[in-house]
Amino acid sequence: MLGCGLCSAPSALPTIEFLGNGFGATKTVEAPDGGALVDICDEHFAPVPFSCRSASCGTCHTEVLTGIELLAPAEPEEQELLDLLGGGESSRLACQAEVRAGPGLIRLKSHLGR
Repeated sequence: MLGCGLCSAPSALPTIEFLGNGFGATKTVEAPDGGALVDICDEHFAPVPFSCRSASCGTCHTEVLTGIELLAPAEPEEQELLDLLGGGESSRLACQAEVRAGPGLIRLKSHLGR
């Protein structure tokens, strides 16, 4: 059973919900070991666009609607671009974010393809 708002019991794994947009439908996946969000997106064909994959373009700029605490803090390079993009505390670059292992729900939406 997935750990979503519609389920009765939370998942023991990190669960990531990518909200649908012009790049694809809403998708919910589990990430048992956590890890690089970019790899999770690639593995599950998540509706998040990528270009540089190195925190220099902002294509993968996302808003974390739920579960920001389940991501490792942004490194200085990522934070610098987020500041330039005007991203608030709930903004992250999917190419740089690291999902922590453990239970919880992360809900994301891409800034592109709305």
